[in-house]
Amino acid sequence: MFINKRLVGPCLVALISLFSLVYQPAQGYKSGPRDVYHQAWQLVKDNYYDASFNGQNWSQWEHRMDGDIKTVADAHKAIKVMLESLKDPYTRFLDPRAFQDENDAIDARIVGIGINLLQKNNRLIVTRTIDNSPAANAGLKTNDEIVAIDGTPSVGFTPEQAAEKIRGQAGSPVQIAVKRDNGEEKTFDITRAEIIIHAVSYKVIEPNIGYIQLSTFISNDAAREFRTALEKLSGCDGLIVDMRDNPGGLLSNSLEIADMLLENGVIVKTVGRSGPRVDTSSGEPLTHQPIAVLVDEESASASEILAGALKDNNRAVIVGTHTYGKGLVQEINKLPGGAAIHITVSKYLTPSGADINKVGVLPDIQVSDKDQQKNVALEYLKEKVVALKHPYRTSNISISR
Repeated sequence: MFINKRLVGPCLVALISLFSLVYQPAQGYKSGPRDVYHQAWQLVKDNYYDASFNGQNWSQWEHRMDGDIKTVADAHKAIKVMLESLKDPYTRFLDPRAFQDENDAIDARIVGIGINLLQKNNRLIVTRTIDNSPAANAGLKTNDEIVAIDGTPSVGFTPEQAAEKIRGQAGSPVQIAVKRDNGEEKTFDITRAEIIIHAVSYKVIEPNIGYIQLSTFISNDAAREFRTALEKLSGCDGLIVDMRDNPGGLLSNSLEIADMLLENGVIVKTVGRSGPRVDTSSGEPLTHQPIAVLVDEESASASEILAGALKDNNRAVIVGTHTYGKGLVQEINKLPGGAAIHITVSKYLTPSGADINKVGVLPDIQVSDKDQQKNVALEYLKEKVVALKHPYRTSNISISR
């Protein structure tokens, strides 16, 4: 997703965003429109990671909008204006529909057509179609440019705006017009459906290397699915973990998956208003198989936490291009009436202390050609396996050294 030269990352249609890292709803209460606004103001005052609130006096916003707030819609509009003053694209308002979509994604179920989108050069591009989704079954493909939704031109749409038009009730139709790289234009009539999101897919590739595609951290099932993949690929000589186009998700998933792979060491350091925190591995990994991790410029947030942890602890080689560069952690705070706000509560540092916000994780082996990245990782693992002295087994996981 490209908005004003990269403010936020890829978006899954029927979601509003996949970038919040912590899910921790605040306790709400029944209240009037002004109280909704004031609760949002208080949540930011108490939790925002930057005590200077981007160089402004936060108290000026406490009653600034009182005269303009008559309805809940007024309160929501005022909250948006207030949050925009922070100039932080990740501290933002979610209306009840967007918040429900986010909860559905965490529960690994959404209603939509099943595509990932990004905005590039003012164009809306499909970066992925979910297997067996309505979009995939209809014939939408990666790199298709969406030019119209139900007859409305979509040039200039953000992925969030497109998601708002594409989402709807299961069983209802939506018309998507696309343009392909060869100039061909096609129109698809697609029926929306409930889609189960699988965060992980896996397979064995020659010569006996396990390939795990980790597409999102948002689902509560992501860590469990990753553990299953490790078990199924336990007999492989090495692993490729593909996090390209992975926009992130829940912090808890990245911590748990990192702990499955790390033999020891720090996973991530976070710094917030309450001070620093360090999360470390348990020292009881599920596997010692050599690992190559694939990343690109759309690997963000929780993806960068995992990549940074594996790189800084010398547990894996990172292959691809520099990652997105989102080093901030959000909490999701519920508001009365079903809306919510994401609040940036801390920044995170890699185990070596690097601040990757707006910088990204730099690969060990830089490969810009996406078609070649997997081959380079495979060649690295082949050489690594040849250098191994002997394989052994621990528990039910095949391990090589």
